[in-house]
Amino acid sequence: MRRSMPLGLQLFLLQLGIVVLTVTIAGLLAVHLQQDQIREAYQQRVLTVARATAGLPSVVDAYDDPDPAATLQPLAELLRQASGTTFVVLSDVDGVRYSHPDPARIGQRVSTDPSPTLAGQVFVGTETGTLGESLRAKVPVRDASGRVVGAASVGVLERELADDLREDVPVLVAWMGGAALLGTAASFLVARLVRRRTHGLEPEEIGRLLETRDAMLHGIREGVLAVDRRGTLVLANDEALRLLDLGADPTGRAAADVLDGHVLDLVTGPRDVVDEPLLAGERLLVVNRTSAVVSGRQVAHLLTLRDRTELSGAVRELDSQRSLTATLRAQAHEFANHLHVVQGLLELGHVPEASSFIDRIGGGGDLVSAGGVLAVRDPETAALLLAKAAVARERGCRVSLDPASALDDADPDLLTVLGNLVDNAVDAAGAGGTVLVSLSGDAEGVRVRVDDDGPGVPAAGRAAVFAVGYTTKAGRDLHGRGIGLALVARIAARRHGRAEVGESPLGGARFEVELPRARVGAR
Repeated sequence: MRRSMPLGLQLFLLQLGIVVLTVTIAGLLAVHLQQDQIREAYQQRVLTVARATAGLPSVVDAYDDPDPAATLQPLAELLRQASGTTFVVLSDVDGVRYSHPDPARIGQRVSTDPSPTLAGQVFVGTETGTLGESLRAKVPVRDASGRVVGAASVGVLERELADDLREDVPVLVAWMGGAALLGTAASFLVARLVRRRTHGLEPEEIGRLLETRDAMLHGIREGVLAVDRRGTLVLANDEALRLLDLGADPTGRAAADVLDGHVLDLVTGPRDVVDEPLLAGERLLVVNRTSAVVSGRQVAHLLTLRDRTELSGAVRELDSQRSLTATLRAQAHEFANHLHVVQGLLELGHVPEASSFIDRIGGGGDLVSAGGVLAVRDPETAALLLAKAAVARERGCRVSLDPASALDDADPDLLTVLGNLVDNAVDAAGAGGTVLVSLSGDAEGVRVRVDDDGPGVPAAGRAAVFAVGYTTKAGRDLHGRGIGLALVARIAARRHGRAEVGESPLGGARFEVELPRARVGAR
């Protein structure tokens, strides 16, 4: 494959061409201006000499002499030599010469038309005479009364103007050459600087690197955000846009105008973050923040986002199944022990004691007794309640289901809401505490109420209890706290329902959540 010309050489040749073209145009313009200045200077000189000659009293008086040429020829030569002009010619009203650099032409008629000058006009221009093409000025000679008695013509040959210009050209060429050399050196330095800034990479290589970077950033299953030191969002890949629901590509905008406040705090905060949980909408993300450093200088903050929503749901479901399995296993052992006790009492002939023992153990627990959990027809919800009750019982807390509860249909968000509310209530009630769950569902939606006899939520904190990061727990590892209730509130908001906290009749907190069902055809 044919290799293209290196970028440094391309830049050097391009800039060199620009320098040469610029210097050439500037040089030609300078020569043209110099030529105009030389011509203008000579025009002023011949006109000044012509006017001075025509106004000399000795010249005017000589026109009254019987032989004007005897006086005017020596005087004209003296003026010509003194002024550095090519000729000073004086003529009468008939155009007959009284002076000329070639004495043989004295007495002859001038070779150019003298009529405009003899009519009183001043002429400055180029004409061709006996000495060749020349730049000349013609001025009328007037006597004391103002009558035109002749003409004074002063000129310089055009070749003398050209000679003067040729004398100036080497200086101009030297300056242009110096400018070209300086421009060439500057072009070489610029080419080296560009090559150093691009780390010696050619445009094709830079393009391939950019394509590879974009493919990697937008192909990985982790969200990537970058905010520079000015607070501008400079990078956001497809996964970051999806996880944070940012919509169209927001790069180039201020991060404060695009990102949620909690995300903005993480990406612009004073410390790096490692595996920090973040609730974005209803997604549970794990966030890491590092500083991007180039050449020892921090240029941006980099935030990586991993979606743990599905994993968290699977872990919760697995924990529920494990808890339910452990509960059933424990109940099976407990039931076997009860049977052994009954068998022993019967074998010993203690029938009344066996009957009394059966009465004492026949309740089966708060959820099972009186049909409790059987009123919940959704098996997943019923299993969750049984598992939560078993876990709470191991911690010394009692979870009861309101006998008035009734739920026939499953709800996709109910497990998340109910699990978080029960966990929160069990944590608040603690050992020896009580949690009362109430469920109801109909065509309008599902309603959940969870009461506990814990310390409750202070009135001043009820407005913030559903905010991300809010927690009343102390003296424990708080990493990841303040997520569950915030998720409940966001699910309720998405369903256009409500999530409220108040005071429970049990003495603790009462959480109520209403999840309206989606309307058919609703948008």
